[in-house]
Amino acid sequence: MYKKYILIILLISSVAFSQLHQLRKHQANEAKNIKYISANIYLKNSYVDIITNSTHRFIKSNGIPNHKVGKFPNKGNPHFITPQKYSFKLNLNPKDLREPYMIHENKSISGLPFGIALNGVMFVPSTAEYWNGNQKLGWNYCALGKGIHLGLDENYAHVQPNGSYHYHGVSNYFLKNLIINKNNHSPIIGWAADGYPIYYVFGYNNKKEIINHTSGYQLKKGNRPLPPNGPGGKYDGTFIQDYEFKKGIGTLDKCNGKFVVTPEYPQGTYAYFVTKKWPVIPRGFKGEFINLREKKLSYQH
Repeated sequence: MYKKYILIILLISSVAFSQLHQLRKHQANEAKNIKYISANIYLKNSYVDIITNSTHRFIKSNGIPNHKVGKFPNKGNPHFITPQKYSFKLNLNPKDLREPYMIHENKSISGLPFGIALNGVMFVPSTAEYWNGNQKLGWNYCALGKGIHLGLDENYAHVQPNGSYHYHGVSNYFLKNLIINKNNHSPIIGWAADGYPIYYVFGYNNKKEIINHTSGYQLKKGNRPLPPNGPGGKYDGTFIQDYEFKKGIGTLDKCNGKFVVTPEYPQGTYAYFVTKKWPVIPRGFKGEFINLREKKLSYQH
């Protein structure tokens, strides 16, 4: 009898989840004036520990940020922030892939995190929201595109169902704690899942002058395909697919990185840059990477 009740409960839960999932058929196809939730709440007991040996970098964190956050749950995000048990092992000497792995061009690993900030909070570029709820068509809503309200706070962050607070952009509060200065090279702000460093926009050019590194992505011209093949409307940044990479218009490659000299790597290294314009958080991996959500190697030669 007990097992029978359990099966009934599981069946009801499954149906409820299915109905909830079906409700997420967004029809929006243009950016709106969506406001971010004010960040005025301090959380306690932020923890992160980063150590290295001769081959790997080990990162442990509870995912609690060391700065103010917005109120969660909220109208656009129904989840509470809860401590996590992150424990990652990244390559100290990353191994390059034959071809870059572009997160937004591959659907085999859904919601793939790009990296982890120095304060132990995840960088997650993509969302799980699609036009008309159809992942196969690929019209993926951009978290910062303002097409739909995702309950993001002023840190461009919100919470996953498991309680994981994560960035879809770069928090000004986080940058302030790192003492970012436009006249100096950015410090490392985090580590990508392939082991390469992540910097903010300010870095060296070939003459070792400080410049503002820029993305090579731009909005496509014209309009999207009309239903049922697409959402219609002008390419305005509502969807990830509204953007295209054009070599030469920015300082960075399609992964939002390049081989550079930095204060931490005077002999040079491949490095990623979080940029002010799209994609903001990089969406491609130069090297073999770990799926930070599953803590295992996800892609290699």
